[in-house]
Amino acid sequence: MVELSLANIGFILIILGFVLAFIAVILLAFKSRGTSGQTKSAGILLIGPIPIIFGSDKESARVLMILAVLLIAIVLIFMLLPNFLLSR
Repeated sequence: MVELSLANIGFILIILGFVLAFIAVILLAFKSRGTSGQTKSAGILLIGPIPIIFGSDKESARVLMILAVLLIAIVLIFMLLPNFLLSR
């Protein structure tokens, strides 16, 4: 049985992220292949705890704001959890 250390788990998560991003690009390419019309785009750039959000419409920007808050909360939980557990 393979022993999972934190380094191995981190590496697996990074690879999984790349695979999911690749699959998403492929699925979007096939989905948009037969349709014509307006396209919506949005993006988020997290520099530390500061999100920079850009998008072509308000709905996309709103969804990304919610995702940014969730991502920052998750990162803070993972950063503070070891300190909380070790202080007990």
